[in-house]
Amino acid sequence: MKNTIQQFNQKLLLLAEHIGLLVIAFATAVAMAAEVMVMVNAMQVTLADLLLLFLYLEVFAMVGAYYRSGKLPVRFPLYIGMVALARYLILDIKGMEDWRMLAITGSILLLTVAVLVVRFGHVHYPYPNDE
Repeated sequence: MKNTIQQFNQKLLLLAEHIGLLVIAFATAVAMAAEVMVMVNAMQVTLADLLLLFLYLEVFAMVGAYYRSGKLPVRFPLYIGMVALARYLILDIKGMEDWRMLAITGSILLLTVAVLVVRFGHVHYPYPNDE
């Protein structure tokens, strides 16, 4: 009985994960299409637009990586954070105070170091294969 309930709960959680991933992928596709329409209507593409599209692609890559491996690499959200901060910096740099600019660039540097640490740990201390 306990095993049956456990299996049911696992299947239910797996279904919720897949539905959530589908919602994320669909919402990302809609947002990406809306951004492309904004660029088409404005008849111009800015660096901020490209960075936003890159953020959307990173979200798609994260969903795809989860479907391929069943695991979510920690590096993907870190990459998304770096690009999001860079986009914020580019959009608001003219009206930004020096301390805020330093804080954002410091945050990007900190995320970069985190990616390096995670990658170093993954290469030098890999997880044993789950059998």
